Amino acid sequence: MPITPDAIDRQLLTALQKNGRTTVGELAELVSLSQSPCWRRVRQLEDSGIIAGYHARLDRKLLGYGVLGFVHLAMADHTLEKADAFEREVVALPQILSCHNLSGRFDYQLEVVARDLEAFAEFVRNNIRGLPGVREISTSFSLKEVKRSNEVPVK
Repeated sequence: MPITPDAIDRQLLTALQKNGRTTVGELAELVSLSQSPCWRRVRQLEDSGIIAGYHARLDRKLLGYGVLGFVHLAMADHTLEKADAFEREVVALPQILSCHNLSGRFDYQLEVVARDLEAFAEFVRNNIRGLPGVREISTSFSLKEVKRSNEVPVK
């Protein structure tokens, strides 16, 4: 069931999405609370699951991943067992940044990083082609990343 944050919670969430290292003192000042009640609010947001974690955002290019590709997959078998097996294996592959179960022509979309086109092709041939239930593969590449954000709008 969705949780409805109040105005102060929304300010805290917005600030923490922009910088997860913001101190409780800085947050308290931002929302005009003392540190203890501010800390309790942040803790409640964490305990409720609205704040699911804190992460460092890495630059894939500086780490040597020059290719960002999308792999669309059509499945031959739509049984729950095959889907579970497929999803377990996808989760275990660190080169796959995201996996979405889709409506429409394809069943899944994978977002994949690779060092170069050759490494991407090898990854598709050696890892993705053999995933449980895969019938058809279609790939495309990002020519330019216009926007990347993990920030969820806080209403």
